Amino acid sequence: MPSKLGIIAGGGRLPGQLVAAARAQGRACFVLAIKNNADPAVLDGVDHVWLTMGEAGQAFRLLHEHGVEELVMAGPVQRPTLADLRPDWRTAKFFAKIGLKALGDDGLLSAVIKEFESEGFRILGADQVMGDLLAPLGALGLVLPDDQALSDILRGIEVARGLGRLDVGQAVVVQQGIVLGVEAVEGTDALIDRAGALRRGGSGGVLVKLCKPEQDKRIDLPTIGLETLRRAHQAGLRGIAIEAGATLVLDINGVVRLADRLGLFVTGIAPCET
Repeated sequence: MPSKLGIIAGGGRLPGQLVAAARAQGRACFVLAIKNNADPAVLDGVDHVWLTMGEAGQAFRLLHEHGVEELVMAGPVQRPTLADLRPDWRTAKFFAKIGLKALGDDGLLSAVIKEFESEGFRILGADQVMGDLLAPLGALGLVLPDDQALSDILRGIEVARGLGRLDVGQAVVVQQGIVLGVEAVEGTDALIDRAGALRRGGSGGVLVKLCKPEQDKRIDLPTIGLETLRRAHQAGLRGIAIEAGATLVLDINGVVRLADRLGLFVTGIAPCET
């Protein structure tokens, strides 16, 4: 029998999809659901406990008690304020140890991984549980980017690389060479909505999402799904460019069907080759 899979569940559909994939493999799951982030609807029928991000000591104890050896972190998590965190002794010790690394997502997540590994857990990427999640290279549907869109994609790659080096965000919206918005703490959905309010006349903009340089690809990979496409369409965007082999596409068949129906392109790019 495969070992029990631990899932640290943030928001969105991915935690529920991981539970379903593990069950299809005959694998038991135990979920640590992050309060005010995880969706209760995806936890029906699965063994789970709700915790805050400040309860690291409790999290380690529960994972060990439930016999978890492999662990996957899935779904976006809103970073709490210090007032909201209310850390237990283990969490406080962790933040005292990492210091300024906690200021950036990459530094914080890398430190979190090391802390779990020090407890004996093996950290997996979501794609190691669900094999068909990563975006392929090239167009995912029938709609293709034209010359203006390709130019905007190149501009988006340049800007997104800069954002990633500064550990700020993973996404940017570009229209006719103009940067309408960059992703920070608000997340991709809010970026798309904000860019939609700033759109110009003429051909619509492009969303570009890239993995950050030096990012640990087991966690926090760029992710798109059906809601991303719906928001992009509502915002007047023409399409989405994502990093091939480093972006999670939730329900890829559904994404292709919806993109074709909405007239949006979705394309996997290799920014290191551009």
